[in-house]
Amino acid sequence: MNLSHKRAQNQLWLNGDIVSEEDAAVSPFDHGLLTGDGVFETLISYDGNKPFAFTRHFERLIKSARPFGLNVPEAELLSDACEAVLALNQASPARLRITITAGRAPLGSEKGTDSENVIVASSEVPEQPRHSKVITVPYARNEHGALVGLKTTSYGENVVALALAHSKGAREAIFPNVSGNLCEGSGSNIFIVSNGQLITPPLSSGCLPGVTRALALEICNRIGIHVNQIDFPMTDLTNVDSAFLTSTLRQIQPIESIDGISLKDVECNEQLKIKNEFTRLIQSEIDP
Repeated sequence: MNLSHKRAQNQLWLNGDIVSEEDAAVSPFDHGLLTGDGVFETLISYDGNKPFAFTRHFERLIKSARPFGLNVPEAELLSDACEAVLALNQASPARLRITITAGRAPLGSEKGTDSENVIVASSEVPEQPRHSKVITVPYARNEHGALVGLKTTSYGENVVALALAHSKGAREAIFPNVSGNLCEGSGSNIFIVSNGQLITPPLSSGCLPGVTRALALEICNRIGIHVNQIDFPMTDLTNVDSAFLTSTLRQIQPIESIDGISLKDVECNEQLKIKNEFTRLIQSEIDP
């Protein structure tokens, strides 16, 4: 039974205190609410006690926060907050989210002077199918934009794109960039196999530097699978032989179809090898 929406389960960490969802409050003038002036990380705890790959997520959180001028609490404090929330909510596996917003500010783009709000919350991990259907969307990522490579709370594009995917019976939306090349999913990175080559978009494409993407690339380097980090025309995507998504919650997830066109090799050898090594990594290291 999914308990993620039962209020009795929702205890969270807010600015150093454990509070219930009902008692948690931030100002309606919070700049994160008003303008998306905030950053976040989604983590997973497989055992319900400690988050996986915390250090990588924490380092990316710092990088995302820096352009916004947001202060990030010390790693030990956030790690302790994650463990406290996990212990209270007792979900296993559990999804964790660390969110930092800019605090109270004027009703516009101008930043305020108040302290940030820092929230750590958890829920059960949503079930993931073995394979995913995806669609391409006409909304382009701007690989030259101010938010490239940052995991921010400005997620409007992703909300619209994912809703479109769901309306078409798909589970993920794949974005091009303004140059017309493959970029990323709404909440995932993508790898493809085309003409015998394993390819993933380079960070210069505008995609997020995903934690699972980085781990997959390290696995490939370790076991001798060559990955080409090169631009790939979006118009050729439906002609690829195989493809898979990577993300914290999806792990290494094969793509079944793109825009309704079934792929030739849903579970290719490369994907299976990476998936198996990733599973071993989860079992052997809590903070790789």
